[in-house]
Amino acid sequence: MDPNEHRTFRQYVRALTRRRERQIPLSAIAKGGLGAFAGVALVGALATLTGLPLLLAPFAATCALLFGQPSSRLAQPINVMGGYLIATIACDAAFLAFPHAWLAAAVAVGVTVILMRWARVTHPPACAMPILGYDWNVHGLELFMTVFVGAVLLVALALVVHRIPPRRRYPL
Repeated sequence: MDPNEHRTFRQYVRALTRRRERQIPLSAIAKGGLGAFAGVALVGALATLTGLPLLLAPFAATCALLFGQPSSRLAQPINVMGGYLIATIACDAAFLAFPHAWLAAAVAVGVTVILMRWARVTHPPACAMPILGYDWNVHGLELFMTVFVGAVLLVALALVVHRIPPRRRYPL
């Protein structure tokens, strides 16, 4: 269908409701759920042991990609690591430059999207980092270390989990 072609209401509703994910075996679905559980449990346990606030909501979304959609471009190790690196730098820079936290968070999210797309390392969960900076007063080296350690742990776990049958090719 030509993008400029007018769609009927029925075609529009059908496009909105069509499932676009391919069907996968229940064993692969269960493995993905167990991998996500293990990922969040790992960062949560490490947070308790180290005192670093590693149990971050964006990491749960990262687990959904790493273990639920490992063949997605957004779930590849370079995207996870690069996306979080960019978001962390943008977050700190924006909070230094703008006096109002909500404005700094908005600028940081916008800059993060621009830089991730430019660098071709888009990882949507990383865009939540500036919101955490708004809600949570952790910046600088502590923020960088928290995000770095969590992202490395999750990618490392994904590398291991996808070697367990039913095997998935990860990274692509």
